[in-house]
Amino acid sequence: MQFVNPRNDVAFKKIFGDENKTEILISFLNAVLDLRDDKEIQSVKMLNPYQTPRLKILKTSILDVRATDKRGITFIVEMQVAHVTGVKKRFLYYITKAYNSQINRGEDYPKLNQVIFIGILDFNLFDRSKKVKDKRYITRHQILDTETHEQEFKDLELNFLELPKFKKTESELVSMLDKWVFFIKHADGLEVIPEYAMHDHALQEAYKSADQFGWSKEDLEAYDYRGIKMQDARGALQFAYQQGKVDTAHNLLNMGLSHEQIAQATGLSIEEIGTLANV
Repeated sequence: MQFVNPRNDVAFKKIFGDENKTEILISFLNAVLDLRDDKEIQSVKMLNPYQTPRLKILKTSILDVRATDKRGITFIVEMQVAHVTGVKKRFLYYITKAYNSQINRGEDYPKLNQVIFIGILDFNLFDRSKKVKDKRYITRHQILDTETHEQEFKDLELNFLELPKFKKTESELVSMLDKWVFFIKHADGLEVIPEYAMHDHALQEAYKSADQFGWSKEDLEAYDYRGIKMQDARGALQFAYQQGKVDTAHNLLNMGLSHEQIAQATGLSIEEIGTLANV
């Protein structure tokens, strides 16, 4: 077997946005939201089922997965690979737009239903370095009373899975959420369906959906195109980050700091700073 990379958003939507295999998304949602027993989601309707995206559309579209359950709750799941400027505000804009678009002007507000956003991030969004004991890879954000922590406004909720903070190996997987995050983060490095997934139908179906052998030529082209764009985006960010360090080093050189001090401040090597000094 040769599994695609589920972090590629085309692959992610094809796997989790298949209206013929909704058990995959249902299992994932129940795991992320920690829903059990009578609170479990039993069925969903895909609001934007997967279709092979045209390459022209891929240049601008956001490929998310949207579904609603019998209570009218809307679930939005998005794969985000790059940490860009203003990304937190974009998440807020995204969920509030989905919320207010449920009704037209003049319609009754009670028709508005809860919207739950799940962002799967291939980067760290929150800096919790000062909280040594906080090793969570998932965080849930709701509107709470600052003193009582009671939740009177329940219609908006954001959940984030920060993949770099997930460090568990296959032998350390405990919860269903662990198993789903392991699939998203590591499936493309595996050659067979792992043992832990053989005991759960939804996980098995997810791995089968990720097997390139069952993909059409058009789907593979869209997947490859998106992969190239993802690499380009990462390269641009790395260049911008490196250029920022170079500009800082130039400024510090002009201020008369030693090469050792600049190396400590920027993370550049003393050799690199010496080269900049001679340019």
